[in-house]
Amino acid sequence: MLPKYRILSQNEHFLVIDKGPGIGMHDEGGEPGLVSLVRAETGLALYPVHRLDKMTSGLLLLARTPEANRALSMGFAERAVAKQYLALSDRKPKKKQGWIKGDMQKGRGGSWLLARSQENPAISWFDSTPVREGLRLYRIKPQTGKTHQIRVAMKSIGAPILGDERYGGTAADRGYLHAWRLAFTLWGDPFTFESAPDLGEAFTPPELSQAIARLAP
Repeated sequence: MLPKYRILSQNEHFLVIDKGPGIGMHDEGGEPGLVSLVRAETGLALYPVHRLDKMTSGLLLLARTPEANRALSMGFAERAVAKQYLALSDRKPKKKQGWIKGDMQKGRGGSWLLARSQENPAISWFDSTPVREGLRLYRIKPQTGKTHQIRVAMKSIGAPILGDERYGGTAADRGYLHAWRLAFTLWGDPFTFESAPDLGEAFTPPELSQAIARLAP
């Protein structure tokens, strides 16, 4: 069973955790979600500043006070937080790097579509590198924070995320999307965090760490 989370860093203002794949942010069907679980196990009053999809692993920021929550949430709203994600796909993309922009439109059953219109677009920049034959690693830098933004963006370039069957990805032991890097400023102090993916069969071979190194910094 994959771990649900581990604490990477904490101070009086916030916690940074490494979220495991397969657990939702909020309670569902009588099962505690990630936020409830961390609250119960740490005994802290915590406020989710942003969210990760259930299948997504990696860096998640939880504020410890209402004041920190307001300040950090404002940073996300004003696009002052730098985020980088890693994703794997076993499909050949239409392009290997560049911008993906378009309005998000609701589709069927909770899915989303990327439209060509640009009224209030989801904006992501990405680059990529091969891991091995038939598998490619993508670094995505979302500039906005729309629901399913990265998953829809990847589908739009013909490279749905491995394991993301909702958006046409090949079935796998997990959805291969990971929140890799997070950088922000709180009350004048800069913070930067990084967490390499290590959960899931396709995130563990030595070729992957070599591919990640090619994308740094």
